[in-house]
Amino acid sequence: MSTFHRATVTEVKDRGKGICEAALEFEDGGTGRGLVLEQLVGEVSPGDLVVANTTAVDLGLGSGGYHFVLWNLANRSVDTHGSGHIMKLRYTPLQFNVDAAEESLGIEADGFSKVLEGIPVVTGSLHSQLLAATLAYCDARPDGRLVYVMTDGGALPAAFSDTIRFLRQRGSLASVITCGHAFGGDREAVTLHGALAAAGKLDSADAVIVLMGPGIVGTGSTVGFTGMEQGLAINAAASLGGLPVAIPRIIFGDARDRYSGLSHHTIAALKYGAFARSVIAVPLMEAERAALVRAQIAESGLLERHDLEVVDASGVIGLIDGCGFKTSVMGRSPLQEPEFFMAAGAAGILAAGIGGGRDGV
Repeated sequence: MSTFHRATVTEVKDRGKGICEAALEFEDGGTGRGLVLEQLVGEVSPGDLVVANTTAVDLGLGSGGYHFVLWNLANRSVDTHGSGHIMKLRYTPLQFNVDAAEESLGIEADGFSKVLEGIPVVTGSLHSQLLAATLAYCDARPDGRLVYVMTDGGALPAAFSDTIRFLRQRGSLASVITCGHAFGGDREAVTLHGALAAAGKLDSADAVIVLMGPGIVGTGSTVGFTGMEQGLAINAAASLGGLPVAIPRIIFGDARDRYSGLSHHTIAALKYGAFARSVIAVPLMEAERAALVRAQIAESGLLERHDLEVVDASGVIGLIDGCGFKTSVMGRSPLQEPEFFMAAGAAGILAAGIGGGRDGV
């Protein structure tokens, strides 16, 4: 069951763009770190009494060791300064209104099938693929406009992502669109289709990358994880006239067999979730590992449903190292899991080469 506790804020650290970290002292004497989403909670100061949701930490889940401040008892009210009439976090005590991008798209009964005009749409299953894919794309096409669509398969607030903040600060992302119940992007969208259409029509994207926010939900079932949305993103991109590019999840540092080489997550998403055809961007690897991944792709039947292109993305490891931002997957660095990050980089390179955005393919 969910747990909520009162705590006193003893210290506040600003993390930028509407999120801060608060040191908490609970009434039972315990301490912890709490994240404050100022858009929903308002500002907090040392000495404020707050209510914190401690459930994720209590259960040992992957929230980074953070509690989440639900309300600051020092505030009589909070104004989210929202516009528009579309609600996110609908029918919850934290629902708030936004101006949805779809309301600027108009009604075009037959026009949306070509709204992306052949631009590439990179799809993946983990937020940790965002950095490598973006760096590789920008390195290959410095003048390209890359738009990131953040889905609601992981964390809902865009402010929770240090990666987004870093990439925006260096000018690598032209726009961030949060869709579904994800929120906090430069634009808000009701649906993934709406977000993609907005990327093409409103933000003049040369390429789009679709990934969930930090974190992922899984159950152990073949199709019971939020990374299945990769297949849905492929379908959505194709239906709007885009060119889907799939990032395969490739891992060699995990002892579990189902994670070795091509992850069962990628197979499930592309086999059961995707009905449109995509290009699977496979990085150039050393011979034995390349043979294993190619055999896994063939044995899973993915070659019947998708195309495959091998890309030399070895340079992305240097791009990550040189950018100064620390990233990891399942606690392992790019040097420990190079194929994972090279796969994301391969998709970024492929997107930079196959799509000319507004100038055609």
